[in-house]
Amino acid sequence: MSPEKLARMANQITTFFHSKPHDEAVAGVADHISNFWEPRMRAQLFEKLAEGGEGLDPLVIEAKDQIRPVKQTA
Repeated sequence: MSPEKLARMANQITTFFHSKPHDEAVAGVADHISNFWEPRMRAQLFEKLAEGGEGLDPLVIEAKDQIRPVKQTA
């Protein structure tokens, strides 16, 4: 998936959660991505975040530590 499409999808999630209290919004974004994004998408998101998170909504950036990590395979 292109980095732009990935950012757009992540930012669409935040649109809903911006109406919630801040801590609930951050947790909601993390929960949604953890529960509904496949590992490859989460891995791409973590790569984008490691590169600075350009184009991502601040809620996505703040939620990064709460998003379920991708298990590394040997």
